[in-house]
Amino acid sequence: MTTIELMKERQSIRAFDTEAEMPEEDLQDIIEAAVQARSSWNLQHWKFLAVTSDEKKQELLPIAYNQKQVADSSATIAILGDLEANIHADAVYTDAVDAGKMTEDIKTQLVANIHSAYEREGFAKDEALINASLASMQLMLAAKEKGYDTVPMGGFDKAAFIEAFNVPERYVPVMLISVGRKTGEARKSKRFPVEDVLIKDSF
Repeated sequence: MTTIELMKERQSIRAFDTEAEMPEEDLQDIIEAAVQARSSWNLQHWKFLAVTSDEKKQELLPIAYNQKQVADSSATIAILGDLEANIHADAVYTDAVDAGKMTEDIKTQLVANIHSAYEREGFAKDEALINASLASMQLMLAAKEKGYDTVPMGGFDKAAFIEAFNVPERYVPVMLISVGRKTGEARKSKRFPVEDVLIKDSF
């Protein structure tokens, strides 16, 4: 299956095999693929909280407004955006300097620019949401390639999730993604044709 075929094949599934378990190796592989996503300044603005135990799934269920896929899937992965991703800047670019791809002076200026940008109101949250979303799509495609189906959910009580799962203030919940083996087919959803969504050069 080509990458484009995989993208077209992936659909949101809400009926999962409750007996199917996800081996730790599969979870690791999926996350490893997700973190290959591109990110602004390569700051990698994400954390993944995988809810896999029956106890924690039941705790998550009312927080996710009783969407049954949270309890029925093999895992529900919370995608968290990092509001302090700029902290990584020095480490990211030190590697570039050590590899001879950047001078120390350029690194110093670039890191300063990053920290300055993060001082702007709303900037950190926007970056967290944008970049964590890039990793989210990559996670879903990786899961599909390994034979799993997924459904992303923005409908959950984010404040309650933060409290119940002890999420540090540094992270903002972006979405939940349930991952598992499907037991039914997705309802076909309408897609607007390219001519309705593609604008060339300007409106």
